[in-house]
Amino acid sequence: MTATTTDCKAGILLINLGTPDSPSPRDVKRYLREFLSDPRVVEMPRVLWWPILNGVILNLRPRRSAKAYAKIWDEKGSPLLIHTLAQAEALQRLLGDDLKVVPAMRYGNPSIASGLKELLDAGCHRVLVFPLYPQYSATTTASAFDAVVDELKRQRVIPELRLLNQYYDDPGFIQALAASVKDFQAQYGKPDKLLLSYHGLPQRYADAGDPYPLQCEATSTALAEALGLNDEQWTHSYQSRMGREAWLTPATSDRLRQLAKEGCRHVQVICPGFSADCLETLEEIAMENREVFLQAGGEKYEYIPCLNDSEAHISALADLARRYLGGWT
Repeated sequence: MTATTTDCKAGILLINLGTPDSPSPRDVKRYLREFLSDPRVVEMPRVLWWPILNGVILNLRPRRSAKAYAKIWDEKGSPLLIHTLAQAEALQRLLGDDLKVVPAMRYGNPSIASGLKELLDAGCHRVLVFPLYPQYSATTTASAFDAVVDELKRQRVIPELRLLNQYYDDPGFIQALAASVKDFQAQYGKPDKLLLSYHGLPQRYADAGDPYPLQCEATSTALAEALGLNDEQWTHSYQSRMGREAWLTPATSDRLRQLAKEGCRHVQVICPGFSADCLETLEEIAMENREVFLQAGGEKYEYIPCLNDSEAHISALADLARRYLGGWT
């Protein structure tokens, strides 16, 4: 990387999780290798994990995952990438030309390395690292910061850094979520139950001190209060389990079966931990778990899309950015 020395404007590195370059097994395998090689994601001694990853998972999972990606792939590419690029463009328009907003993916493309290069080449010597994860986890936010620091280790002159590491209870974020639910229900009606589904995490990570589940619970409570819901009208759960060890409970699929068994006929699901629609929301929640609920006896299942680049969401992100950029612009 190179950087000019005459321009001191600030930049924002807007980071999301990542996506394969295509839904082909080859590209999915490359993506999964990078993702599952991250020691923040899989906290296991490498001597034990490498044979499992390279001998089993990367030989079996890419083809299955590629089929799932193919179900949701847009003609313009990965939904997660499309939405993240749109978020960056909208945030740039709202914040103006006094700073530069660059999107990046923790895994895959556009990479964190290319994003930092773009910022430094533009003369941004002050960088706000903005991971699009409302709830903090070492597996997401900390991993993104690790990647930024690892890349900057190669630079003689590094920029000033700030990290926005969580916004799970930010009023603007909560109000954007509430508005999305109200708008959806104004069109499709209110359900018997609103289910808030978050990405899962191994229980031992939480036991070791990861604040993620507590922050998910706080987001759920704040959203329920903003919507005026009582305890009987909503519940929350965790999706995307992997492996055989214990993960956070209740699992989304189990909770949906239970709701149907208890007589719930109409459920709506929202994913407040995801800033943009992706495989886990569009395929796992909108498709796979819909079948789980209907086969268990439920009658009506609806998925409420992520905030993506909605006006309320971008406004909330801009307010957060301004707060963390204080004194820099």
